[in-house]
Amino acid sequence: MTDSFKPLVFSGVQPTGSLTLGNYLGAIRKFVALQDNHDCMYCVVDLHSLTARLVHDDLADQTRAIAAAFIAAGIDPHRHIVFNQSRVPGHAELAWIFNCVARIGWMNRMTQFKDKAGKDRENASLGLLAYPSLMAADIMLYRATHVPVGDDQKQHLELARDIAIKFNNDFSERIEQAGLSVPVTMGEEKVNAYFPIVEPLIEGPAPRVMSLRDGTKKMSKSDPSDNSRINMTDDAETIAKKIRKAKTDPDGLPTEVDGLKGRAEADNLVGIFAALSDRSKADVLGEFGGRQFSEFKPALSELAVSVLSPIGEEMRRLMADPGHLDAILWNGAEQANGMAEKTLDDVRQIVGFV
Repeated sequence: MTDSFKPLVFSGVQPTGSLTLGNYLGAIRKFVALQDNHDCMYCVVDLHSLTARLVHDDLADQTRAIAAAFIAAGIDPHRHIVFNQSRVPGHAELAWIFNCVARIGWMNRMTQFKDKAGKDRENASLGLLAYPSLMAADIMLYRATHVPVGDDQKQHLELARDIAIKFNNDFSERIEQAGLSVPVTMGEEKVNAYFPIVEPLIEGPAPRVMSLRDGTKKMSKSDPSDNSRINMTDDAETIAKKIRKAKTDPDGLPTEVDGLKGRAEADNLVGIFAALSDRSKADVLGEFGGRQFSEFKPALSELAVSVLSPIGEEMRRLMADPGHLDAILWNGAEQANGMAEKTLDDVRQIVGFV
């Protein structure tokens, strides 16, 4: 917990493939809600995207699509900073310093690295291994105090905290000599440090949106089947068609939440309805329990279309004017660079660079 830094929320999304309903419910909708009570920075983390795929045919358009999704969903780029990571060189500079602070053992323990590298870890890129160090730099470059995280990023955020703590400890004397120390609360102890100890920002349970073709797999923008997901840019007809074709089982909907156990597809569709309508699964089953999917799916389609179709339409409108999106990203990057340079000037002084 930090108490001597101005509260600032940092959030990032990779530009790798089309954004899905899962991305919207799990992240972007939460970003929109955060902006009412926080100062926020919304970053398209295009440097991170190179760890997933080195050569992109359309990275620029994918970057613009993420920015368009932010804005279409309700993020105000005039009140908060919307930018892409590669336009702020400080991310890479601070990441290198953090590479030298972090330990290889820390990186090797990251679950996502193990999952993505697979059995051929010797052939994984150095960037994939050092991904959490860059993520830490993304946050610390602006001395952000809070980051909204899902289950898949909690371990990375913990490592970002470890890096900040080690930097603060390793350079404690220089931080003090430079007059750059700030009181930071760590548990019950108050210490002087330069970087805040960032806190996870958890706004209620994030819905886990699964594939429409296989309820045991997460809805993914990289799935070969487009029918497995609802894209944020899908039009009303496409959304309705995908839900109509979504895999189910022959039984009707149960009347109690416990009745969804062992029924992955039914649980997924009820969960999507609940998330889109800001209701609980129990509440949804109170209305639809005992009814067949032939009755439930049209109601789900209508709800999904009412929520997502306006966002998709606005995204397509914004994407038709790339110059406007580029101007938003450039303006955001200019503001971000100003903040980043202040941090880097301090860090260079602390480290001892001339």
